[in-house]
Amino acid sequence: MRARQPPVWGSSHHPRELVFVDPYTGNVRGALETYGSTGALPLRTWLDALHRDLHLGETGRLYSELAASWLWVVAGGGVALWIGRKRRNRKLRALALPDRTATGRRRTLSWHGAVGLWAAAGLVFLSATGLTWSAYAGANIGELRESLGQATPTVSTAVAENHAGHGGSSSMPGMPDMPGMGDSKGNRSSGSAPADVGIDKVLRTARAQGLGNPVEVGLPTDQATAYVVKQVQRSWPEKQDALAVDPATGKVTDVSRFAGYPVLAKLTRYGIDLHTGTLFGLANQIALAALALALIFLILWGYRMWWQRRPTRDRALSFGRPIPRGAWRQVPVPVLIPLAPAGVVVGWLVPLLGISLVAFLTVDIALGALSRRRRVPVTTAD
Repeated sequence: MRARQPPVWGSSHHPRELVFVDPYTGNVRGALETYGSTGALPLRTWLDALHRDLHLGETGRLYSELAASWLWVVAGGGVALWIGRKRRNRKLRALALPDRTATGRRRTLSWHGAVGLWAAAGLVFLSATGLTWSAYAGANIGELRESLGQATPTVSTAVAENHAGHGGSSSMPGMPDMPGMGDSKGNRSSGSAPADVGIDKVLRTARAQGLGNPVEVGLPTDQATAYVVKQVQRSWPEKQDALAVDPATGKVTDVSRFAGYPVLAKLTRYGIDLHTGTLFGLANQIALAALALALIFLILWGYRMWWQRRPTRDRALSFGRPIPRGAWRQVPVPVLIPLAPAGVVVGWLVPLLGISLVAFLTVDIALGALSRRRRVPVTTAD
């Protein structure tokens, strides 16, 4: 069990202080800043910030979201190109395994394509789950879930402000009473402030409602708010039940059960925990490490193929064959008609993808127009 004070919303990443207490003596052994529901300590917090924004603030976070927005597109496009390249060879081995007999750039391409095919599903998953808590796409996804009635439930912390008959006299005039410091009967030693049943009774109430460890107890911020006890187990099986307890009476005022979550809320929870490597423990983390390693090699092989096209004494600079302009006209109309509105919807839902795609198309159209003007023959009057 851990107790927490409300986060300081003006601070970066909303950090909290984690206090280590000897359970046998009650002595405080130390305190460290922590972040997130998993209680990440300073090293993990630093790595988390590196993953989120490269320690570059809002600029870095935009870059990270832009990369996540395009990751699924690049992965899907790569799979389509690889399957299209190998469609003449109907053997599954040629598609799924690298060609060890190839040499030079063909060998590099073979490894890039085969490993990319295996990693594609994982990369699409990381892109989708990462976008759920990004700045702009995450906000749109949250609004969409809310409009569909699929938002993650929360317990209400509101309680009656006046609790008659729960007062006492303050033992230290001028010093405010702290929540969770009630006596063994659940009453305060103060007369001016409302009674507080104490954190121990709140925890016993939660236990009686079936909230087993691990739990987190949120302290009330004022007389009108309740204690919030919530389970924080992010591994399988998930434990996400929560309840609110009136600090004056010790009665439960609201309950939220993970079993009653909407489908999309559950999938979001599972997806995030799978993304962060907590859902299935070590096996989950090994799979993510393998996926990260595959992505690193895919990038290196991509640059290696570019390097293998470099000009040498025996070979001039060469480029891949570009797709002819106007190729989109060859797309079947039944496919093209739904594709256009789908692109608009995706561009709205994932705005950094939409904005960058419009910018790319604008530049491409301008270059195409410039190229056509250069090809127009110049005629002169006799």
